[in-house]
Amino acid sequence: MAEAVASAAREGAGDGLDVRLLQAADAGADDVLAADAVVFATPETLASISGAMKDFFDRSYYPLLGRCDGKPCALVVCAGSDGHPTIAQLRRIATGLRLREVAEPVLVCTHAQTPEAITAPKVLPDAELARGRELGALLAAGLELGIF
Repeated sequence: MAEAVASAAREGAGDGLDVRLLQAADAGADDVLAADAVVFATPETLASISGAMKDFFDRSYYPLLGRCDGKPCALVVCAGSDGHPTIAQLRRIATGLRLREVAEPVLVCTHAQTPEAITAPKVLPDAELARGRELGALLAAGLELGIF
C-alpha cells in the first residue's frame, strides 16, 4: 500500500517534489523535517502500530517536537481485523507533533485471522491499491497547488 501511495505521488509530482519511500528503521527526524509532507504507513500488530514504527517514533518524537508544526500528514494502516486503534494511536502522535492531517486515513482490512494468514505476504486487491494511489495523487496535487 505504501508503494501505491508513493508511486501515485511520484506520477503527480512536478519538478519541485521529491517523493521518498523509507522503511521506518531507515527513517529519522531529519527525514521528517526535510519533507514537505509525510505519510505514516504501518501494519496493525496487536491493535497497535508495528514495532518498527514504534521504534521510529521513539527515536524521532522528541527531536521533532515543536519543529514540524502544521506539516501535512496522512495515515495508512493495514490490519487483519480492525485498524481503528492504530489509526487513533497515529492520530495522537500526529496531534502531539502538531502535524496537520490533510486526508482521511486509508484503512485496509485483510481479514487475516489465522496464524498462517497473519504471517503470509499480503496481496491487496486493485480496489484497495486504488485508494492508496488516490491518497498519493491527492498529496502531490495539494503540495503542487500550495493547498497543503
